[in-house]
Amino acid sequence: MRRDVFQAIADPTRRDIIGLIATGPQTPGALADSFDVSRQAISKHIKILTECGLIVVREEGRERYCEAKLDKLSEVSTWVQQYQKYWELKFNALETYLDKLQKDRKNAGKK
Repeated sequence: MRRDVFQAIADPTRRDIIGLIATGPQTPGALADSFDVSRQAISKHIKILTECGLIVVREEGRERYCEAKLDKLSEVSTWVQQYQKYWELKFNALETYLDKLQKDRKNAGKK
């Protein structure tokens, strides 16, 4: 099955794993200790993150280390940016509406 970065970040545990290894490499065991789920579940999340290209697992002696490769998150940023203009317009319209309401209240209080 082909996975993409959106599938990776759809799960809160995977987002938390990304957050943990973004600060530095960690072993799967150390990652598992940070969560209230089984090591097997963490291994599955690591596998998905690896398939999506957001982490790599390197071996150093007998240990395995998960390292973040966050450049793939630029796909998410690009996708979100296309909607940024839409939301800016909506928030500006809301601000205008709220300003009008506030002025109307002030004017009603003067009467």
